[in-house]
Amino acid sequence: MRNNDNTEKKRFWTKKKLLITDLILIMLLVVADQIIKYYATINLESNGSIVILEGVLQLTYLKNTGGILGVLHDQSLFIVFIVVILVLIVMYFLSKLPDKPKFNIMHIVMSSMLAGGLGNLIDRIRFGYVIDFIYFIGIDFPIFNCADILISVSAVVLILLLIFFYKEKDLEFLNFKQKRYRELK
Repeated sequence: MRNNDNTEKKRFWTKKKLLITDLILIMLLVVADQIIKYYATINLESNGSIVILEGVLQLTYLKNTGGILGVLHDQSLFIVFIVVILVLIVMYFLSKLPDKPKFNIMHIVMSSMLAGGLGNLIDRIRFGYVIDFIYFIGIDFPIFNCADILISVSAVVLILLLIFFYKEKDLEFLNFKQKRYRELK
């Protein structure tokens, strides 16, 4: 019985350490995003664009009042509501992730996704728009920012992990039905 208590304590502290690490990563990424956006604002808003690669990439300041890729233009309140719901879902998922080493990559992916969402949410709440500044000229891709990169790359990696790395039994922790109830039947 005593050994079981020690195992539970060890798992509890392992989980706490993982969540603290997640929180630190999220804070670092959000702070970095906000600093980059600040510098983009002071260097691009009044000075115009900065060409990085001629005909390919430039930094161009844009106040994006829409959602991803500019959809839902001027619907900030609705977008804030949706983002808050998504942030809560990601936070719940992150808190439920097992403390096994196999899920360490998932902690990084989910923390990065959450940081990107929070970075843009902060802009939207503070300014009523998101600061975008990265523009690929050659393909005329919508202007975006570092938080968008975090969200997009994390989403792609998450999808790849779910398709190719994790098996169905690895994701049993997401099952909302309690085992104890199923065992009683």
